[in-house]
Amino acid sequence: MSILEDTLDELATGARFGRFLSVGALGAMIDLPISSALTLTALLEPQWAKVVGTECAIIVMFLINDAWTFDGQGAPGRAAKIRRLIRSNVVRSGGLAVQFLVVWSLTGLDVEVLVAGTDVWAVVTMPIAIGVSFVVNYVTESLFTWRVAATR
Repeated sequence: MSILEDTLDELATGARFGRFLSVGALGAMIDLPISSALTLTALLEPQWAKVVGTECAIIVMFLINDAWTFDGQGAPGRAAKIRRLIRSNVVRSGGLAVQFLVVWSLTGLDVEVLVAGTDVWAVVTMPIAIGVSFVVNYVTESLFTWRVAATR
């Protein structure tokens, strides 16, 4: 098999993908309430609220992914785990940039979604941003944080 085929096989591992998706759903349950609260209370602009909510989720998701989704993929030891956490944050900054740009772009549209007299369009854009960045995060985390293709 070629390196590309090996890499695609590793990325297409159903169990790992499902776990990553499950952990991502948990991350969304952390991110969205924080981002939404910061936006709806006008403490931060929506795109900056998204940054705060996402960073909180990234830390929790890393810990779960490291112990469950990619169990056995990284080098053992505390120092190695800290290096993976730093690398994960750097890697996920790409996904965060995607989310920032999606929220910024969508909130720039002339759209209004009223719920009980409150425009929630900015909040609606946040799960859309999560969905768009999911693929970027899965591929980059798999290849660069846990280096799954290098283990074959």
